[in-house]
Amino acid sequence: MKVALSTRGLAGLLLALALAALTLLSAGAPRAAAETSVSTIAAALRESPVYVDPAASAQLSQADAHALQKKIEGADKPVFVAVLPAGYPTENLFTDLRTATGVTGLYAIRLGDRFDARADSSVLPAAAVRNLVTGVRGESDAAAQLNDFTDRALANMGGSAPTGWGSPDGGGGVSTAGLVTAGVLVAVGGAGAYTLVRRNRRRHAQEQGAALERLRVVVDEDITAFGEELDRLDFHPAEPGADDAMRGDYEHALDAYEKAKSYMADATRPEDVRPVTEVLEDGRFALARLAARRAGEPLPERRPPCFFDPRHGPSVADAAWTPPGGAARQVPVCAADRTRLEDGRDPVVREVDTDYGRRPYWEAGPAYGPWAGGYFGGGLLPGLLVGTMLGGLMATPSYASDYGSGYGDFGGGYEGGDVSGADFDPGSFGDFGGGGDFGGGGDFGGGF
Repeated sequence: MKVALSTRGLAGLLLALALAALTLLSAGAPRAAAETSVSTIAAALRESPVYVDPAASAQLSQADAHALQKKIEGADKPVFVAVLPAGYPTENLFTDLRTATGVTGLYAIRLGDRFDARADSSVLPAAAVRNLVTGVRGESDAAAQLNDFTDRALANMGGSAPTGWGSPDGGGGVSTAGLVTAGVLVAVGGAGAYTLVRRNRRRHAQEQGAALERLRVVVDEDITAFGEELDRLDFHPAEPGADDAMRGDYEHALDAYEKAKSYMADATRPEDVRPVTEVLEDGRFALARLAARRAGEPLPERRPPCFFDPRHGPSVADAAWTPPGGAARQVPVCAADRTRLEDGRDPVVREVDTDYGRRPYWEAGPAYGPWAGGYFGGGLLPGLLVGTMLGGLMATPSYASDYGSGYGDFGGGYEGGDVSGADFDPGSFGDFGGGGDFGGGGDFGGGF
């Protein structure tokens, strides 16, 4: 049977079809005008360390994003990277993202051609984040900038990756976000809390073991160098002109050498290295006294070792030195390095191996805190290291729980990669300079 439509009925039908088509188009089209919600970004970061907004896909290719993701996951560090379009709202962005993600870590955002980062202090102090951001802010290529920032951050930050990364999430199963939420709820009870503590302890033990092995290489070099100094001195207790004071200095140095080897053999944690370098520093001063007595010279003043390399022996003076990107300070120097600085040359710096090549010890990671603390003592070290990566890391509340105090006493707290939810210091994240001005500085002295 044919149904005849009136003109009015046909117009209504066409209008209804047009509205339905518009609804389908708006539902399936990319979100161009409306930005992706912070909750969506946070959910993605709980699953993977790198999120690229569809509207910002031209900034970072899928292949580059995947390579960056693998790098972060392979390093087992809590680095979160988001690439967002230039017009994305910036007010409270870092704080809101950190709250929604709920995981302690380092958060980096590339927004258009601008870049900044924030971190929980247990992972990386604000000064270190600021220095890292400043170092890459001039790079225009997003892939190069994000990779450079990540490489430098991974070499210096603490913590481990969240357990949610890399977890399977089948279509009919429970999502990782759901598991995280359930885990937090269970953790409120006794069984969940015990599981979380046990996991963190196992993670810390693994990190400390790796740090100790890296330190062992450096300390063995120190012990070997001290033994070579003993040999070069070529002192014999019965030699002509030797007196009890000389023999006492020599025995003191020999005892220090044997103690250093014994202490290092018994070391099980990075903080066990501090007594080793303490006794080496004491032994080197005994050698300096012995050398002065044999030469008939005045006994040396008790001074800390050379800041640039403690193997240079006791310092002879303080000299002005400015680390890259830092403020000038007075550091103890040996005679040779004092001359180099006076001539406008670079001092001979103690470099150590890291995952990213040779670096000065003060830029090589938190495990070197006990090593430096043994040489320079608690009262002197903060002033020497202020503004350096190691100095910033040693000032974080969680430093003592991982590497010993180095200097001072610190409290504990959540570690990198832990699920803390909204329990974090918002002052470490701040807004974008007040009122969402991307580029205003906020609490971080520059950047967004």
